[in-house]
Amino acid sequence: MARYAALLGSSGLVGRHCLDSLLESRDFDRVVALNRRELPRNNHSKLSQRTIDLWKLPPAEFSGVTDLFCATGTTIAKAGSQQEFRRIDYELPLHIAQVAANSGVQRLVLVSSVGANPDSTNFYLRTKGELERDLGQLGFQGLYIFRPSLLLGKRREVRLLEMIAMRFAPALDLVLWGDLKRYRAIPARIVGRAMVATAEEAKPGTFVYHYPEIVRLARQIR
Repeated sequence: MARYAALLGSSGLVGRHCLDSLLESRDFDRVVALNRRELPRNNHSKLSQRTIDLWKLPPAEFSGVTDLFCATGTTIAKAGSQQEFRRIDYELPLHIAQVAANSGVQRLVLVSSVGANPDSTNFYLRTKGELERDLGQLGFQGLYIFRPSLLLGKRREVRLLEMIAMRFAPALDLVLWGDLKRYRAIPARIVGRAMVATAEEAKPGTFVYHYPEIVRLARQIR
């Protein structure tokens, strides 16, 4: 059976690697990148792009789509306020997922954050947790939630605190064992590969993946 993927956030750190893995995957025949701005790449036979206002995404954009990959995200500092952060990281992906679910999309793969919890006292983690919770109410056959810690890789924009954290990540990883493994830094490339691997499995239900499971999934991609 032919499978058709839609990807949000294909210009971001994880999204770029997710796109590469989707284009390499034998399970997906077509991939559409839904963006506010066109990507510089459009030379792959499986790839099409839609430059569109994501708030006004028509249901027709999901015609034939079986799997939605969501790798969007920002920081409170970049968004400029908690209100704007919530609009970008909660309201927008929830809105798009609702349109996708109503259009018959079967599976949703989401990049969230380690520590996401709707009851957290931390605004960032509470917002991520609320999104996970509310996406679970939309009726997807499969919901796959990825909770990476610090993402390793070269971003297009400079995030000073992340750059500092990356320098110390290898030393910190040496003491993160057992349940603490989930807090290990992880290359964005590994997360992108794992996202496609879990979609290829297409297991029904809701699944949450941390560092150990993400690494395992990335190794088994076909």
